[in-house]
Amino acid sequence: MRITRYAAGLAALGIVLTGCSSEAGNQAEEAAEGTAEVAEDVEFEAGTTMAELAEAGSMTVGTKFDQPGFGLLNPSGTPEGFDVEIAKIIAAEMGIAAEDIEWTETVSANREPFIENGQVDMVVATYTINDARKERIDFAGPYYEAGQDIMVAAGNPLGIEGPEDLAGKNVCSVEGSTPAETIRTDYPEAQLTLFDVYSKCADALTNGQVDAVTTDNVILTGLVAGNPDGFELVGNPFTEEPYGIGIEKGDQEFRDFINDTLEQAYEDGTWAAAWDRTAGAISDTEAPEPPDVDRY
Repeated sequence: MRITRYAAGLAALGIVLTGCSSEAGNQAEEAAEGTAEVAEDVEFEAGTTMAELAEAGSMTVGTKFDQPGFGLLNPSGTPEGFDVEIAKIIAAEMGIAAEDIEWTETVSANREPFIENGQVDMVVATYTINDARKERIDFAGPYYEAGQDIMVAAGNPLGIEGPEDLAGKNVCSVEGSTPAETIRTDYPEAQLTLFDVYSKCADALTNGQVDAVTTDNVILTGLVAGNPDGFELVGNPFTEEPYGIGIEKGDQEFRDFINDTLEQAYEDGTWAAAWDRTAGAISDTEAPEPPDVDRY
């Protein structure tokens, strides 16, 4: 077994990584330093967000800090994961190096306010595109499609196989998330416990405070990978969760630029390489077919 950089990050969360023997994981570790090439001598139309950021040589990105595989703070205080790599790809296309990105933690409940208030230039944080959010902000992407699933204690002692089995059970999710809203709206007989981050849900499942945790399958996969003796994924996704990049509403030029950059990353393999060295490394999965961007 080889211990990847994620082991240290998971340990920092109090989660023990007990196995990483996949070929995908080993290949990902070997490719860990293969990040996007930073563009030189970039030029953008004056007045656009791209021109302003390129001139500044830096940008602020909101992401999660507690989600293995997508956005997880490592011991040195820098987030790592697929979301983080997507942000680096976009920044690099504006001539901004990874070390010039300022990372801000965005939990599910504060993503729209942080964009609206200008506290971040964009949010890449397992951020599901939906119509309610599009009333306040705009999305580029999607760059990945997940599905809501359920995590239970290892051995599944309560026999939970899908959302219908949550009736009367205590299920945990986070404030401001689409999974929480789905449970509240479509499965009202479940008893919903809400925290601000999913790591607290994992702790609650460990100590028996809740019977199950629900959110997107890729997030739960990271938590299970960190504690395979304690957690189990039901493996029955029941929603579609297209992940987008949140930006200020009405910034059409920036949205088009990000969408163009994503499509280029799909074509040249940068997107797949980012998956292989992050989420793919801990889930032992090959890079999926990238989704079509939605230029709504």
